[in-house]
Amino acid sequence: MDHPAWTELSDELLLEKKISQLGLRIEGTPLDANVQQLYAELSQKGLAFYPSCHIGDEWFVPVGIPAIFVPFFLAHERLRRLEATMMLEVEGDTPEACMRLLRHEAAHAYAYAYQLFRKRSWQRVFGRTSRETTPEFYRPRPYSHSYVVHLEDWYAQSHPDEDFAETFAVWLTPGFDWRERFRGWKALHKLEYVDELMRSLVGRAPPPLPAYRVREHDCLNLKLKTYYARKRKLYQDTYPDFYDRDLRQLFAGPPSADVAFAASAYLRRRRRALMDAVCEWTNEKKYRVHKLLARLIERCDQLDLHLNPNEPPPDLAVASYVATLVMNYLFTGKFKRTK
Repeated sequence: MDHPAWTELSDELLLEKKISQLGLRIEGTPLDANVQQLYAELSQKGLAFYPSCHIGDEWFVPVGIPAIFVPFFLAHERLRRLEATMMLEVEGDTPEACMRLLRHEAAHAYAYAYQLFRKRSWQRVFGRTSRETTPEFYRPRPYSHSYVVHLEDWYAQSHPDEDFAETFAVWLTPGFDWRERFRGWKALHKLEYVDELMRSLVGRAPPPLPAYRVREHDCLNLKLKTYYARKRKLYQDTYPDFYDRDLRQLFAGPPSADVAFAASAYLRRRRRALMDAVCEWTNEKKYRVHKLLARLIERCDQLDLHLNPNEPPPDLAVASYVATLVMNYLFTGKFKRTK
């Protein structure tokens, strides 16, 4: 991999650079191997269309355009480190995670290339596409057997297009016995439909594809600091003022307790473990949970809350409480007060 001069810059100086000026490309990077693996998987299924892949600001397929855009920070290890610093995690960082996302996006590209969503059979199986984009919030049913499970957040349940994309991704995954994994599920009918549909496309090139210019979709002509300011704002929600009753119940120690028993000190010590556990079980973004915990710590300081020195630390209760807040957000788009 190339080592241009900007790779040696500090985070502070690198954030002043425009993304479009970094000379990023897919060819010759670890991303290239992932893209080639995607093409190989499509070939193994007898499919003739290979969606072109480009550097973008996030994972997406433009509406109506059968091309995949991959986030720029995956194109260089230095940018992956910056992403981890700024957002606490890197989406698609491992080869396995990257392939899951590529298979999902490839499904959208196929839907546009062959206009699959216009087929009456497709609409009977997945539903009519009534919106151009997936809604920001939806009410998932974690135990539903009507949808495959592939990406996080039960994403197949969010929109007919995503239901198809998740089903296609499961179907495409090499060595995955989807008939056995989803035996007895209603989702198996969708997988069998995708299998039949893709078999009908074996060896067939798509009809003439719409022309597009990459620069109209890459959104990279901005400084890294602007990109992260926008991204952080997206994940940094406005919290209400704020669960005081709940916090007082969790941390009911006397105000005169030793400083070591301050609720804020306890939460600071436990923040990393709490964040990791809550994110693992809720699939929420680490940055959002990190900011929620920071606000709880701030409020505990303001209320001068303490643990009870005569009782064990409330680890389970606090973890359950934070997970409840996050799940309320996932289902409603709001950090609601608990009942």
